[in-house]
Amino acid sequence: MQSVVKVQALLGLGVPSLLRVGTYRLALRSGLHASQRLQDTVAEPPYFSAPTDLLRNLPPASTTWQDEAELFAFHRFPLAGIPDWHANLFRPGVRHDKSLPWHAIPDYDQAFGDIKCVWDLSRMDWLLAMAQRAAKGDAAELERLNIWLADWCRNNPPYFGANWKCGQEASIRVMHLAAAALLLDQVSTALPGLRHLIATHLKRIRPTLSYAIGQDNNHGVSEAAALFVGGSWLVRAGDPAGQSFERLGRRWLENRADHLFLSDGTSSQQSVVYHRMKLDAFSLAEVWRRKLALASFSQNFQDKLAVATQWLWHMVEPSSGDAPNLGGNDGARLLPLTDSAYRDFRPTLQLAANLFCNTRAITATGPWDDHGRWLGVPPATRTVPPLRATSLDAGGYHVLHAGSATAVLRYPRFYFRPNQADVLHADLWSGDRNILRDAGTYSYNAPIDTYEYFAGTRGHNSVMFDGREQMPRVSRYLFGHWLKAEDVLLATEQEGAWHAAAAYVDHAGARHHRKISLSPSTFTCVDQLSCTAKTAVLRWRLEPGFWQQQGSTFRKDGVEITITSDRAARRLELVEGEESRHYLEKTAVPVLEAEFTVPARISTHVTF
Repeated sequence: MQSVVKVQALLGLGVPSLLRVGTYRLALRSGLHASQRLQDTVAEPPYFSAPTDLLRNLPPASTTWQDEAELFAFHRFPLAGIPDWHANLFRPGVRHDKSLPWHAIPDYDQAFGDIKCVWDLSRMDWLLAMAQRAAKGDAAELERLNIWLADWCRNNPPYFGANWKCGQEASIRVMHLAAAALLLDQVSTALPGLRHLIATHLKRIRPTLSYAIGQDNNHGVSEAAALFVGGSWLVRAGDPAGQSFERLGRRWLENRADHLFLSDGTSSQQSVVYHRMKLDAFSLAEVWRRKLALASFSQNFQDKLAVATQWLWHMVEPSSGDAPNLGGNDGARLLPLTDSAYRDFRPTLQLAANLFCNTRAITATGPWDDHGRWLGVPPATRTVPPLRATSLDAGGYHVLHAGSATAVLRYPRFYFRPNQADVLHADLWSGDRNILRDAGTYSYNAPIDTYEYFAGTRGHNSVMFDGREQMPRVSRYLFGHWLKAEDVLLATEQEGAWHAAAAYVDHAGARHHRKISLSPSTFTCVDQLSCTAKTAVLRWRLEPGFWQQQGSTFRKDGVEITITSDRAARRLELVEGEESRHYLEKTAVPVLEAEFTVPARISTHVTF
């Protein structure tokens, strides 16, 4: 039976994707894949020259990567000279073997730990920080930038070591090199060493692009953007070999915009962080297209990026820039051009709204405008009224806005594989206070029980029947029996509050119907549970801090949560859970657990 469930789940990924991924893996195992025959020489310095114009009205430069390394835009480590590009800073003394061909390096190496710990250092966020400071006249930072790049090239010869293993990692480096050229105004005057480095990366990206496309995720977007940007850059430098890269990148940028964003802007990965990453990649491609005066992308491309921008716009809390911790989070932030926090999504939102909506998403001026200023994009002047509550039904999100309060209800519209068991998860915000919240991701390479805690039903504000997952897991990254939405009530305003609802029936016959209502100071959630299950546990993952329980009411700092039901609770208590707001970070969080026999009708009322 388990094999049947797995086959059904695999077919849900789509036959074209299965063929792309399967063909790639088979060719790689046989040693016949074109990417395994790649050869090139090390790109020699210098890569960037001194900027010629220091009189531009530039925003403040990033202050990162001076005395400390910053991984996943959050974790900081003392920085004494050039880093070891193959070390895991989270495990001192542990490093990858840089002499191995990239395809001989395993995906998961428990002795080393999470491979992303070495990749993140070589995504070259430091390059952008140094380029910004050099653009403002710091000659020492320009020298340091070239020294670090030269050391990276010597210690990462093509195509050996972990940093050549993933086409997306190579793509992020291309985009960061291109962004540095924009910051230093050296797009049209790129030095030979830089052009060589770009070409070396493009040759690594192209042979495995089909595999990236088959993933239906951010990889295909990143790699297409790198091919388009890098290829057109080589053409500008007089290298006709860049034309094929540029054409391929443009074709797949158009395709990914059309395929990976649904009609309401929802992205294939159902993740706020990955949505940001895609938007940043598309935004950089558009900035680059304008800089080189290349042909415009299609109207469909523009339309899809406009609704994708509006999707993020609905999610972002404007006073803090934070957003619900929905979906996968690998610590990515493609354009770290400000010192804003990792979870501040306003810089991405403002740039994308400018490029694709010709509108200011954040009306007030602030650091979120600096992305556009650094990249030479004139600011939009048009503003629009605050976004109204809506149902993004193609992707399965009710987003209710009432005053400064926001509630999000996630329901199953699975055109792409679900990456978390977050069906009927509800997030609640009052201003910048995330009262009811998601657990996050923590790490893709965590022990399976830890990974399942964050990605599974326990990591979300939903209901768990008889201790089982909403969908059975058939592999680390694949669920079976994808759920389908029933009885969807689109966002409706009535008597001063917004209302929305949805339901599902799982593979064992358990039915969960959830209706939420939001006004500027109250949130109500009614859960109707019916099935043959014996028990159900309702979880509310709460804002950290000290919550006081008095019977069925829980209070903290002006927030009051009351649970009522048509039958007595078997258990109603606060337990300690965990959440991850940043990759490889775990913190304690209180979790309100209410256990009932089934059937039951449970009401959660929150005032704030």
